[in-house]
Amino acid sequence: MVRIRLSRHGAKRQPVYRVVVADQHSPRDGRIVENLGYFNPRTEPETISIDVERARYWIGVGAQPSYAVERLLKAAGVFVAQAAPVA
Repeated sequence: MVRIRLSRHGAKRQPVYRVVVADQHSPRDGRIVENLGYFNPRTEPETISIDVERARYWIGVGAQPSYAVERLLKAAGVFVAQAAPVA
């Protein structure tokens, strides 16, 4: 299965993360399929830069985002809130 997840970069105790598409069996910082953007938690406010169109494409073809990436995708506007169906 293909997952959208974070890949850690940066110096010791100064993490910067890339939002990547990778096979779920590859290591955290291993081989990736595509780089979708980055996330810097050390800035105030946190810096999030994600290619929204490519993220929607990957979710459309079945890629599963990790819990942390799902939070970032919601902040970036990839997921649009859907109204509850009226019964």
